[in-house]
Amino acid sequence: MTVVAVMRTLMSDANLPMPAYEVDRPLWGPVIGEVVAAPDAAAGTGVEPGTLVRHNDSWREYAAVDADAATPLDLAALPDPAAHLSQALTAWAAVVEAAEVRPGETAFVSGAAGGVGCMAGQILRLHWAGRVIGSTGSPRKADYLVNELGYDAVVIRGAGSIEEQLREAAPDGIDVVFDTVGGEQLRSALAVANRRARFAVVGALSGQLDGDGSQALVEIDTLQLLARGIELRGITLLDHLDSVPAWTREIGRAMADGELTFPYVRYAWLERAPRALVELIEGRHVGTVVMEL
Repeated sequence: MTVVAVMRTLMSDANLPMPAYEVDRPLWGPVIGEVVAAPDAAAGTGVEPGTLVRHNDSWREYAAVDADAATPLDLAALPDPAAHLSQALTAWAAVVEAAEVRPGETAFVSGAAGGVGCMAGQILRLHWAGRVIGSTGSPRKADYLVNELGYDAVVIRGAGSIEEQLREAAPDGIDVVFDTVGGEQLRSALAVANRRARFAVVGALSGQLDGDGSQALVEIDTLQLLARGIELRGITLLDHLDSVPAWTREIGRAMADGELTFPYVRYAWLERAPRALVELIEGRHVGTVVMEL
């Protein structure tokens, strides 16, 4: 299963398009499981015993799941089962369907070392972005983004003004923004954005990590949005589930060709999941956090 930052928000009173966690009830989230038993009625549905399926009853070692809630993995298109837990679908939907990146454009990914940010930068490259800039919280992560994932430049949180760093990294302005953070980074990206820039907002880490997770407030000059024709779109995975087949084919092909990697940290045993979530929120890891139950 994966451990992701939104799990912190689901413990709060935030208004999200998904059910919040409840005290004394198991948490939920994306998980890959092996079918160990299925009724005879499931024969021919693809969920027979031995099948690997994706469902949302994570944070437990065994789950009773309705057959229509368990999706068999397309291992022919994407052979690595763990890769089916990557946040590449969110990144793909935001880059391709929401921001509609075009060849040669300059893009900025906030929170670039996270699970979704690691995939977004690579997907921007796959779709011919001309210059890809990321942000992160440490020089160690910045080096990884440039040397391993192909980012052209990285803005480091805490190393001075985010806006000034962005202006230096993107002297011709920014055309596409993939925002997972909000806060100062979103304001700075808006200040540097070109006319007709497109923003895909997929997270709010500034609120998730710095507060109680229930709000992520940011002051925006809406007059500038109007004057420069800037578009802001909030993106959730639930609105793009019909893109799973297209995403799986493209990501699987890119991984097979060596054009894309799936950075992740793997933990063993369910008992370590709470600690893994805390470490994720503290920003200790690069990529997706995967739990092996």
